Amino acid sequence: MTSSVATWIAAAVLLFWAVGAYNRLVRLRGDANAAFAALDIELGRQVELVDTLVGADEPPESLFDGTQPSFWGGLQGAASQLRASLAAARHRPLDPERIEALGSAQAVLAVAWDRAERDDAHDLAGPRLPETLMAQRAQLALQGAATAERFSRAVEQYNAAIAQFPALLLAWLFGFKRGATLPPPPVPKAPAV
Repeated sequence: MTSSVATWIAAAVLLFWAVGAYNRLVRLRGDANAAFAALDIELGRQVELVDTLVGADEPPESLFDGTQPSFWGGLQGAASQLRASLAAARHRPLDPERIEALGSAQAVLAVAWDRAERDDAHDLAGPRLPETLMAQRAQLALQGAATAERFSRAVEQYNAAIAQFPALLLAWLFGFKRGATLPPPPVPKAPAV
């Protein structure tokens, strides 16, 4: 009689532990997904900044005095790549391949902006890109970097939880997969206004 009671108590403890551990894994995965949703919004704002400047086909005449800098197409292409990578990662934000592609797209956009600043005319007429635009871009990049860091921390906590024994048995049983962190994007210096 006592051995059957002990068996039932052990089974109940194991069941309650399994339910608690499973709920913790689901919560941590949900936290990582929520952190990605915030990252999606911030990176979307960076794409919107380029879209706003570019318009449908070309940058506003007033911004470049009718000239078409060579970097503009690169900036537009980099924003399109980031938009596509965001759309792909949105459906599976913990998929390592999608997050790697997103990190690459972020880096390409940062390089395109750096080229825009570097190729900017520093002649007697002054820079072609307004300082307010560059300050806005720097602010969006800072917000994106902070959000990317929060996402990476959430993914690291989730990855640590699914790697712990005995929770890793539940992770294996229910198909929890490791997520990938996003490398921090380069953050530009804000121009002195």
